[in-house]
Amino acid sequence: MTHQMIIPVPEDFSFTENLEYLSRSADECMFHIKEGKLSRAIEAGDEPVVFEMEDHQDGISVRLNMNGKPGAEEQAAVSGFIRDWLDLERDLGPFYEMAERAPLLRDAVSRHRGLRVVGIPDLFETFVWAILGQQITVAFAYVLKRRFVETFGQAIESDGVTHYLFPSAEKVAALKPDALRELKITARKSEYIIGVARLITDGELTKDGLLALGDDRLIEHRLTAIRGIGPWTANYVLMRCLRSPDAYPAADVGLHNALKLVAGLDRKPTLPEVEAFAEPWQGWRAYATFYLWRFLSSEAEQG
Repeated sequence: MTHQMIIPVPEDFSFTENLEYLSRSADECMFHIKEGKLSRAIEAGDEPVVFEMEDHQDGISVRLNMNGKPGAEEQAAVSGFIRDWLDLERDLGPFYEMAERAPLLRDAVSRHRGLRVVGIPDLFETFVWAILGQQITVAFAYVLKRRFVETFGQAIESDGVTHYLFPSAEKVAALKPDALRELKITARKSEYIIGVARLITDGELTKDGLLALGDDRLIEHRLTAIRGIGPWTANYVLMRCLRSPDAYPAADVGLHNALKLVAGLDRKPTLPEVEAFAEPWQGWRAYATFYLWRFLSSEAEQG
């Protein structure tokens, strides 16, 4: 049975910009995009629900597909997920005002205005994606994620398409590292992922608990105490899951390449330069980073 609803969006939101960002890898396994529509499965209430969303003059049109009529709980779960995923509660007015005064951001924001920091609402999924991406290309990280999800995740069939729920921390916590190594995930990354899964399963690491710390520096300190989690991964989690608009993964290679491009450098910037470039962006460094990442990839797409 299907149910339709409309999710309102801010005036400065662009569905097209966000969909183009989400379309960047053919190996993405958590959702499907076809003809301007995105479909995905999430857990909502007692059973998974598959939703399909597309642009609409009044916001985002969402169609829910599940056994039985979707109740208020399922509708609220899907709406809440999308609002978190696309950071729809955020007022970007101050960011755009700042970007107009920031020469290094001007082109990126002009080209991709309406883009949001597309998040990863689930804490465990964020950690897995960040750990998989450590010191490898984004393209290979997508390949590893697909193997991981298709091996350990739950498959959901809907309208002839197979969707997946991300593997639960509980399931992964019970695995041995060799199970992940069979997917060509390194031994250390396998141990890191299982270690995080066990912390989450034991209740020692929770999204609410991290948010309750209330300060990015305290959260980073807590996260970097976990084996396999350095400042880059901690700031990535802050940006994509905990929704800090000022998280700054200063060691990120993609950020360095983007800054080299927009600053017109003939070399990659040094770490002190990366920190100095971001001084005018205080309070919005996560958004600045995200827009620079997107600008770098769109420049590559344009050749």
